Amino acid sequence: MLLVLSDEHREHLRILTRVESTVVGEFGRIAVEFLRKGANPKIYENAARKLEVSSTTIQQAVAGLTYLLTESSKLMISDVDFQDSVLVLGFPEELNKILLQLYLDNRKEIRRILSELEPALPHYQNLEWRLDVQLASRSLRHQIKPSVTMKLHLKENDENSTKVLQTDPATLLHIIQELEQALAEMKTNHCRRIVRNIK
Repeated sequence: MLLVLSDEHREHLRILTRVESTVVGEFGRIAVEFLRKGANPKIYENAARKLEVSSTTIQQAVAGLTYLLTESSKLMISDVDFQDSVLVLGFPEELNKILLQLYLDNRKEIRRILSELEPALPHYQNLEWRLDVQLASRSLRHQIKPSVTMKLHLKENDENSTKVLQTDPATLLHIIQELEQALAEMKTNHCRRIVRNIK
């Protein structure tokens, strides 16, 4: 699978062709550090001063390199596919080898960092439900007012929690229709392609 980079990302990576190989390695280190701890403006300013370019250019280059490494690591593309993806950028052969080595050296750590950044969402465990119908009240003797009460059991990080929800049948039917429509949409080729690329 080849990684497709936009023109904007290509432009951000263009500065790598104008620097020495040791500097490209430093950019790779900064990109991995950016994933771990976030942006560090001082590093960008120091690098900009040394290379005599703007701080924004350095920041964009690091962002472009970070995108290249994270997307490649997410998709776990092979080294041949990575080389082919980078070949499209029109970089010199030496720079392509340095980028490949950066990818191979850091992909496991990048995947670990990305897995830690994923939000921990609650998972479905069980659902209990009850249908209540109010047939009359003091003011209205002949009324039918149904309601559905649901007790949703969730599990998050080995902790169980419970949510109680109550709705009327018309709203519940609407929710069911929307969920069925979303499931049907997930079966389309377009959504399958997107999901495949996300994983």
